[in-house]
Amino acid sequence: MTDVARHAGVALGTVSNTLNNPEKVAEATRRKVLAAIAELGFVRNDAARSLAAGNSTTVGLVLADLGNSFFVDIARGAEQVMRRNGMNVLIANTDIDRDREVRNLELFEQHRVAGIILAPLDTPLARSQVLPASKTPTVLVNFDSESHAHPSVAVNEHLGGRLAARHLLELGRRRLLFVGGPLFLTAVRGRYEGAAEAVAAFPGAEMEHLETRGLNIRHGRAAAQTILDRGAGRYDGIIAAADLVAIGLIQALGEREGFRVPADLAITGYDNNHFASESAVPVTTVGQPGEEMGRVAADLLLERIARPDASVRSLVLDPHLIPRRSTLGELWHND
Repeated sequence: MTDVARHAGVALGTVSNTLNNPEKVAEATRRKVLAAIAELGFVRNDAARSLAAGNSTTVGLVLADLGNSFFVDIARGAEQVMRRNGMNVLIANTDIDRDREVRNLELFEQHRVAGIILAPLDTPLARSQVLPASKTPTVLVNFDSESHAHPSVAVNEHLGGRLAARHLLELGRRRLLFVGGPLFLTAVRGRYEGAAEAVAAFPGAEMEHLETRGLNIRHGRAAAQTILDRGAGRYDGIIAAADLVAIGLIQALGEREGFRVPADLAITGYDNNHFASESAVPVTTVGQPGEEMGRVAADLLLERIARPDASVRSLVLDPHLIPRRSTLGELWHND
């Protein structure tokens, strides 16, 4: 700014007013300052300006996995709210890596962001009362911490599991299999328990569990081999804990006699990952309201920034079933 003032032949305060209070500067002077800014390639350092003013217009968004379109939806919803409130959003992807999650949180705190929205990995860290960014207002999204130390917005995973199981039961499927894991993951456990509750309430239905080591396509393909080894007819419906698992199952089962989808095996997924609708057999899924979760998390963070001492609020949203060809077969039409 000193260079701009010298180049334009004006006082430093005139440059500051041109940038922050242009109505206080005569038009001719303002144009002279703007011309100097353009000639020198001056870019205002908003980070330093925020530090000097004691506030920031930037929030950090730490996401577990940007490879999952569900988290992209969360980011989109959060950004919409922050933009309307004059805030900027910086996004960091942990890529399901605990160390990266910690580094991202520490980095945002070091840069003095106004607040952080964290979609955490399911680790003891997420359940603790103190996060690495302990001095920065933080809201959890897609996770409801048992400590209730931070505001949060999550989805009713039990309801999601019940919706998937009921859908298969209403289609006449009775020999169900839940595929997903590990069960120590809060979301997977909730989905499994919800499905089990629905099956237990339905006379003549039963459900087994095939635990996987993760929730990607390769885990679904590995589970499919176990299902093939157990033989045709043992199951007529599968509840996958994630869309990618469902896609892996469908890929590996293919058109194998006795395992065709959905003629022999109806399959549901979870998350409404964008890949689910583009699969060779579009996957019936339980959709989570990602954008709404992002918007709610952003509202909670703005509330936390404005009133740090306000009571901690935790909100739970409901998922919804999206039926597609993997359960409906030829009855499904992509409208």
